[in-house]
Amino acid sequence: MTKLDELVNWFEPKNKVMIALSGGVDSALVAYAAFQKLGNSAIAVTADYKTLSEEELHSAKQICNEIGISHLFLDYNELENEEFIKNDSNRCFHCRMELGNHLIELAKKHNIGVIVDGTNLDDLGDYRPGIEALKQNGIRSPLVETNFSKSEIRESAKSIGLSVYDKPSNSCLASRIPWGQRVTAEKLTRIELGETIVKQLTNVKQVRVRDLNGNAKIEVDKAMISLFNDTVLNKITEKLKMIGFSTVEIDPDGYKPGKINVITD
Repeated sequence: MTKLDELVNWFEPKNKVMIALSGGVDSALVAYAAFQKLGNSAIAVTADYKTLSEEELHSAKQICNEIGISHLFLDYNELENEEFIKNDSNRCFHCRMELGNHLIELAKKHNIGVIVDGTNLDDLGDYRPGIEALKQNGIRSPLVETNFSKSEIRESAKSIGLSVYDKPSNSCLASRIPWGQRVTAEKLTRIELGETIVKQLTNVKQVRVRDLNGNAKIEVDKAMISLFNDTVLNKITEKLKMIGFSTVEIDPDGYKPGKINVITD
């Protein structure tokens, strides 16, 4: 039995299942496995909570079309949650508690008893207060329970033809703002636009535009930094200043998840 078979069989005793689908490869594989076992008794749900990029929303729709699974959207605004926008080290906890509450409410409406997400073994090694919040809400993680690592998820997703198998990991736009600096709609808009501009001008797939009090620090994989010659960087700087950034620089150390998780004044 392959690991993918184990994941599919994880859903065997379940009647109806709701999958929290983000638009990435992890939850996509969970949705695929659930649909293989449960068919129309599996429903994918994507939360449009205003800190998820349009790119991720589009990806979520595409994934569900590929799988054939029913897809619902939760629509609410995290920027109305003071605990979230104050952006302390528990931001992700407050985000996921609110998400969990909305998922539970929706599950009750559809008579669904089990809610699952795409957390995997590799996620457990990072500082992820959001995972604890989901656990407190009773949301289960089949990839953890069947011992899937990120590389195994990508291999399985490739083998079944999911287009997102090599999609770079992403996170909500608020993660580009250092702890201690408030999350605002203005910042989120310029971050999303900034990342789109950088991707269009460089064809780099994984980009973070960190918003440091209005100063843009661009993070890409170290191997990609050479693409940012003076001509390209000047074009990027011009466009990013037009959308509200004061200064623009490339982080010479390259992209690293969670790099700005520090409290700043």
